[in-house]
Amino acid sequence: MEIITSDNIPKDFYEYKGPHNIEVVRQILQGVKDGGDGAIKKYSQMFDGIDIEQFEITKKQIEHAYTRVDKKTIEALKHAAKNIETFARKQLESFKDFEIEVDGATVGQRVIPIQRVGCYVPGGNYPLPSTALMCVIPAKVAGVDEVIVCSPKTRNVTIVAADIAGADKIFNIGGVQAIGAMAYGTETVTKVDKIVGPGSKYVVAAKNEVYGEVGLDFIAGPSEVLIIADESGKSDFIAADLLAQAEHDSNAKPFLLTTSKSLAEKVMKQIEKQVAVLETQEITKEALKNGKIIIVKDLDEATNISNKRAPEHLEIQVKNPEEIIKKLRNYGSLFIGKYAAEVFGDYCSGTNHTLPTNGSAKYTSGLSVRDFIKMQTHQRIDDPSKLIDTASTIADVEGLMAHKRAAEIRREE
Repeated sequence: MEIITSDNIPKDFYEYKGPHNIEVVRQILQGVKDGGDGAIKKYSQMFDGIDIEQFEITKKQIEHAYTRVDKKTIEALKHAAKNIETFARKQLESFKDFEIEVDGATVGQRVIPIQRVGCYVPGGNYPLPSTALMCVIPAKVAGVDEVIVCSPKTRNVTIVAADIAGADKIFNIGGVQAIGAMAYGTETVTKVDKIVGPGSKYVVAAKNEVYGEVGLDFIAGPSEVLIIADESGKSDFIAADLLAQAEHDSNAKPFLLTTSKSLAEKVMKQIEKQVAVLETQEITKEALKNGKIIIVKDLDEATNISNKRAPEHLEIQVKNPEEIIKKLRNYGSLFIGKYAAEVFGDYCSGTNHTLPTNGSAKYTSGLSVRDFIKMQTHQRIDDPSKLIDTASTIADVEGLMAHKRAAEIRREE
């Protein structure tokens, strides 16, 4: 990382790159669409180096997975699941059926769950059981009929997490072929209505390609954290949080905005000290090259930069946080105070860790119960007399005479 002033913020600090249109992704998706299970087996062998005889994880395999995961981990997953479920149930309360009277019409909405959802849980170098919890639990709380999980080289801990979360089916499928299987359906994998969950650039590109065939949560980019701190910030905490974000992958983006040059220098020293003992230092050091420590003139400038950057995770360590919270508009999730480490949001505080990146926090929010429901409107009209003239006039302006007639004809009865 480097220390710069706000006058020298590079242009690319605010630039975002969408998913690449990778031709091989299109080829794999078409292969799965045409070839079904056989194509999945071929691509799993080609890209993951595994021969899959049976896609779906059986009940016996789930039971076996529990015996291969230590009790402390199982209890931690259950604790996290409870908090995630509690938060999701409270969210659901904010979405209600209702009806009101408007000019003789009874209009309203019904909150209806999506029928089938597919959750992609990355495998990679490390298992991500937390992603299974974050994606499956809100869907089940919302009332989704069937939630399936696809994960490459499915680890025992991922199987256990998906089961604790309430997944209906778990499939040992990963990569682009998993996205294709969920989007189009195969002999074994049921076609879903929506796909959620993070993944590699190939998975992200695949999600982008199948959008329209199925719904998506959002197109995610590299993970990022932005921390706003004044002189009261704790340099060791801040360094630890920047490093925690950096170890996600080499493209992760850790940023610090601070009013204090002294704090900036202390954070740099802490980063050097802490990264030296990290088991993931190879990846972390690469990601730190993407990072910046920016010295700002004041907290107003920091909030303006943050709102323009719209970070996935936003931490604030300042003396009077309430003064800037009301000015912060664009972020995936907000962490307030020195003890509110992003890691708690990642795993167990209850809020969802599947969050908008690449500036998309300007127009959307993180994964929630809302992503798994539809608010369908309806109307019942017994007396259209107060609506006919208005509808007829607007239809006339738009030149839609059949629309006008459909309104007028109700006058004649």
